[in-house]
Amino acid sequence: MTDSLAALGLLALISSGELNHWLTIVILVGLSLAVVIPESFQDRPTMRRIGVVLPLMLLGVQAVRLFMNANLLETAVEFAAGLQVIRLATRRGAAHDQQVIVLALLHLIAATVLGSGLAYGLCFLGFLIIAPGALVLSHLRREVEGNYRQGARDRTGLPVDVPRILRSRRVIGRSFLVFTCSLSVPIFLFTLLLFVAFPRVGLSLLLLSHPKAERMVGFTEHVDLGGVGRLRSDPTIVMRVEVPSLPRDPPPRVALYLRGAAFDSYKGKAWSRSSGGALHSEQRGRQVHLLRYPDALRDRVMRVDLEPIEPPVVFLPPEAVALTVAVQGLNIIDNVPQISGGPEGSLTYKSPDDRGLRYEVSLASADEPPSPLLATADRPRYLSVPSDFPPRIAELARSWVGDTKDPRVEARVIESRLRTDYRYDVDSPSGSAKNPLYDFLFVSKRGHCEFYSTAMALMLRTLGIPTRNVTGFIGGTYNRFARSYAVRQGDAHSWVEVYLDDTGWTRFDPTPPANAAPQSDITGFLAFVRDFMEATTQRWNRHVIGYDLKQQVGLLKSVHHGFDVLRERPGTIGKLLSSPRATMLSAFGLVGAGLTAVWLRRRRKGRSPALRAATEREALAREIVDLYRQLDAAMAARGVPRPSGTPPLAHASTLAALQHPLAPEALALTQLYIGGRFGGVTLDAEDRRDFARRVRAIRAHRDTERDAA
Repeated sequence: MTDSLAALGLLALISSGELNHWLTIVILVGLSLAVVIPESFQDRPTMRRIGVVLPLMLLGVQAVRLFMNANLLETAVEFAAGLQVIRLATRRGAAHDQQVIVLALLHLIAATVLGSGLAYGLCFLGFLIIAPGALVLSHLRREVEGNYRQGARDRTGLPVDVPRILRSRRVIGRSFLVFTCSLSVPIFLFTLLLFVAFPRVGLSLLLLSHPKAERMVGFTEHVDLGGVGRLRSDPTIVMRVEVPSLPRDPPPRVALYLRGAAFDSYKGKAWSRSSGGALHSEQRGRQVHLLRYPDALRDRVMRVDLEPIEPPVVFLPPEAVALTVAVQGLNIIDNVPQISGGPEGSLTYKSPDDRGLRYEVSLASADEPPSPLLATADRPRYLSVPSDFPPRIAELARSWVGDTKDPRVEARVIESRLRTDYRYDVDSPSGSAKNPLYDFLFVSKRGHCEFYSTAMALMLRTLGIPTRNVTGFIGGTYNRFARSYAVRQGDAHSWVEVYLDDTGWTRFDPTPPANAAPQSDITGFLAFVRDFMEATTQRWNRHVIGYDLKQQVGLLKSVHHGFDVLRERPGTIGKLLSSPRATMLSAFGLVGAGLTAVWLRRRRKGRSPALRAATEREALAREIVDLYRQLDAAMAARGVPRPSGTPPLAHASTLAALQHPLAPEALALTQLYIGGRFGGVTLDAEDRRDFARRVRAIRAHRDTERDAA
């Protein structure tokens, strides 16, 4: 149990993210080695010296690091973890076990401040279950070891065997462990009550540091055709999306096309953004105006839970017309995330706690325009191509579309040809070519989504059709437990927006459909486990870490509403809850009935044959011990007391070897005592009366000698 507490404390500390990767490995290896070291090896003088020297050396190293401007928090966490590993490896006895438990508790407290994710929650739960039993056992071991050091003897005169006692199932059995560990239940319920009922009054006013959230790499200000990398295999969740009007059996995957950034300028190898096309958003409290303000009565709403991403981009579906951002905690200070418009219709956010962003997207209705009109002055930006643009690419575009003059049809033709004539490849050799786009179209004919979108955008520009390159996330995988779609880094994608006079900016995706679909590396049972863990993590973050005044008030309202429903129900329950007095009397009645039931059960249990037999055995054992004590006192009265530390049988055997006159009787009675106490011999009432009579005879013999003298 002590080892388990130490491991849970260290795991909680590691889960905070304050330890680097290599140090985490060292601590885990050290923990494994420290646990398997046998106690006999830990008792050696060498290990004792190591237990004194290593903590001092570790303290000196960390002090030097602090002097060299190392991070104070990181240094303290490393010292606490190292100190625990050293103590586990060099511990001796219950005193050191209690030190290990105290260090584990300090680690858990530190992890509460440094990070409080789902991993910490599991460590806390395990700690809560094991800690009561570990504390009770540690105290018991310390008491036993204290008696042993004082030279205590058992009733047979032998020294106390500490390991034998600690291994005994009579002392520490299954019921003992179950009872001590079950003490965690009322502790947990009390802690839960405090957590739920403690007023959430805006502790951010105390200027406490917020938990540091790890930010993921998002979309930069340019896109290099040769520098995309293997995003398609990264399973890290970027956001969770709740789609409106889901069917009863939602599709396992869905294409959402969540737009992050758009680019209008291509310079031969990379896309970048000019200052034009900025989105002029307006924010009024939690509501953000894109094309209009949210309308709660008529809007279809898509809910997005976005993880921290750098730069902090807001991802939107193509039908987005307004936003409503969520606020965590009590709005005493200005902690509403600020939304800002950027180039090419992009949005960024600024959150006060760096925990990402939760927002609701209002989707356009059928009669609303999906995007604003393109100004005549802005059209040249979406038609420009590099000065050294190969003419062969323009010729290829014209040969594909033929005599067609309809921009929509031309876009569909080029999209179709790219999807069918080229092969998807995340490691396209065209990325290292002098002209990556030319190499993709005419040499390798394989590449990732950036090559497809770039090719389509520039080919349409040669035909006089405005285009821009867009990056974002294509969609996600459905999580049956969270009832939302998990969008991962591997779902990053690039597509094209084409401006058509009748519909405005319109999405086209030239990447082959099988490769444009949301990516998922695992299926079957592993996917089931993954979905469960991800949904649990989401609920933990939202309802435990993000537990705020709004949720607290909502919970209290739910409890009050449920109580009102029960009170208005016809029948016995409604009558018992009809008034505060009736409710109080009902509560006292239930408590009284419970106590009465417990008393009756204990009384019936006390009358059970097994319990009566056990009680009789204990009473018989006490009577046999009292009989031997009378024999011991009688022998002392005859001038042959048993020395302290000498077992009864050894004392009687010594008297027999010395041919003492009382030796035969003393040896016979001693053997009778040992047989009845430890040998399973049953001494009935007549045997016990005879034992007492013979002891009295020994004492009376001394009195006779004294009278004769």
